Amino acid sequence: MADRDPLVVFTPSGKRGRFPVGTPLLSAARTLGVDVDSVCGGRGICGRCQVLIAEGEFAKHGVRSGAASVSPVSETELRYAKRRGLPSGHRLSCSTQVASDVVVDVPPGSQVHRQVVRKDADARVIKLNPVVRLHYVEVREPDMHDPSGDLRRLYEALEREWSLTGLASDFTILGELQAALRKGEWKVTVAVHDASQVIALWPGFHDKVFGMAVDVGSTTVAAHLCDLETGELVAAAGTMNPQIRFGEDLMSRVSYAMMNPGGAAMMTTAIRGALGSLAAELAREAGIAVTDILEMTLVGNPIMHHLVLGIDPVELGGAPFALAVDSSLTVPASALGIAVHPNARVYVLPCIAGHVGADAAGVILAERPDQRDEVTLLVDVGTNAEIVLGNRERLLACSSPTGPAFEGAQISCGQRAAPGAIERVRIDPATLEPRVKVIGSDLWSDDPGFPAETARTGVTGVCGSGIIEVIAEMYLAGILTPDGVIDGAQAVRSERIVADGRTFSYVLHRGDVPMKITQNDVRAIQLAKAALHAGVALLMDHLGIAKVDRIGLAGAFGSHIDVKHAMVLGMLPDCDLGRVASVGNAAGAGARIALLDATARTAIEDLVRRVEKIETAIEPRFQAHFVEAMAIPHKTAAYTELRKVVTLPAPRESAGPRAARGRRGAAIRGRT
Repeated sequence: MADRDPLVVFTPSGKRGRFPVGTPLLSAARTLGVDVDSVCGGRGICGRCQVLIAEGEFAKHGVRSGAASVSPVSETELRYAKRRGLPSGHRLSCSTQVASDVVVDVPPGSQVHRQVVRKDADARVIKLNPVVRLHYVEVREPDMHDPSGDLRRLYEALEREWSLTGLASDFTILGELQAALRKGEWKVTVAVHDASQVIALWPGFHDKVFGMAVDVGSTTVAAHLCDLETGELVAAAGTMNPQIRFGEDLMSRVSYAMMNPGGAAMMTTAIRGALGSLAAELAREAGIAVTDILEMTLVGNPIMHHLVLGIDPVELGGAPFALAVDSSLTVPASALGIAVHPNARVYVLPCIAGHVGADAAGVILAERPDQRDEVTLLVDVGTNAEIVLGNRERLLACSSPTGPAFEGAQISCGQRAAPGAIERVRIDPATLEPRVKVIGSDLWSDDPGFPAETARTGVTGVCGSGIIEVIAEMYLAGILTPDGVIDGAQAVRSERIVADGRTFSYVLHRGDVPMKITQNDVRAIQLAKAALHAGVALLMDHLGIAKVDRIGLAGAFGSHIDVKHAMVLGMLPDCDLGRVASVGNAAGAGARIALLDATARTAIEDLVRRVEKIETAIEPRFQAHFVEAMAIPHKTAAYTELRKVVTLPAPRESAGPRAARGRRGAAIRGRT
């Protein structure tokens, strides 16, 4: 290329090169490897390749740039602007030619691998690089002198216009190809999966393709619909996992599969039906056809993972908790019976261990503790807590059998989170009188408008976040001793402390549905929180640390619990409360990252192989950690960070009967 050719400089990449007068800017960008999007192949149809021509002197580049540095606005651009609108100053790089030295700015919206910022509370920046891409091509018409088939000529067009080689096609494409080509007058848009497989096509120009990221939890299933061309989150939906009718927790579902022939298949059918229903709901909300969904990503705990895939989970019901498969999988949606595009693929993130699943992999992908120097603790609290600890040096993971108490099960007045459930509690340490908030109302129970505002729902029970708060508040108010005994001696201070057989209970709410926190309720929470704390302590032992730098609470439960009360209870190790926060549905965020960025799939597959798996069931130190963690907040840990913001009661003995301390398996039978 001659030195007299104009210099073209692209920002923000800084790439530059000399090109002959008349070279389209899009062609110059592709030659230099500049990140400029285009679906239509430079025909001025899609509008994805918009750029801005910089104005002024650029001493750094030795260039004077302006509108005269490129060709005048073309008829193609005018037609596009009339049809779809073109912001002031924007040019279509496919229809704009080099005239002289020029500096060209590629805005974020025109970059193929642009970053997408999540709009929800746990905002993350995601690089847009989907595995499914659209390509518009003009296919050479057949004639009597060339006997080549339509598919061969489609491949030739894709190679000529998009440099795609070695392509194959799904079988159903053969039945659609000829009609699409002729209806589109030999112009079609093709969806290519992983730059290797043609999975869909449309007559003429088509610029919309969607993907669905799904987090299959044992209680709820959450799904997000994303535009794969822009990365935009266009719809979200959730539903209760229909497998609940087979058992509320994971092990009860494994037991159902063991005890009932065909039970696993029934649970598979139920969850696949739910995924199809969610896809239909998302499509309706977004105003698209369900067949526009061409890609899915999926995370879930190992038992959910196996049931979605149609694998009987019975081997996960006992040692050595063997997974049928732990690597990532890409399977046709049609093979799973999920009603989206018949050629859509489902990418299932890898599992880590027998009870640390693809959901934990999603959390790691969303939070990337491997990219930090500080030691991060990530906890996804559920019926089986999944725990990840580490930094860029090492990552460790384990699961701990917390049981369903944190979700309101095993609690006398417990219930799932729903309108009317108590979710916030404060107890006056002087009078021992409680104040509560319920889901569906912003008022406290001592506010004048509370009875009227809650008249429709009533006060129906206590959900998981409320259970955490009431027991922590009982401890702070002196109702509970550090060993978790409701102190009957406090009955002289308040009539809310009542005898209940050989123990005492605390009356939390008087109403149509009276509620009290019993000694058994306290013990169930102690067992659950001790199991969680012991799992974390075990990982800290293996990592050789005495303190963590940062804690992230994942999942729906982690999003709603108050971190101060969780720390008072001793669910978590001591940490600066300013460094403890909810990370939202991090597992679902990881699924969305894998949906929008193909390189993230390779990243998590590599990361999972680095994670050291610790099996709590065979660790002798687990029991010792468990026993110490039964105390509130802990028998030996000083909790110096917590004491900076909360005044903890002085150690004392209870005056009432002392319940025997439960062992690890007392309320948690097997792994749940």
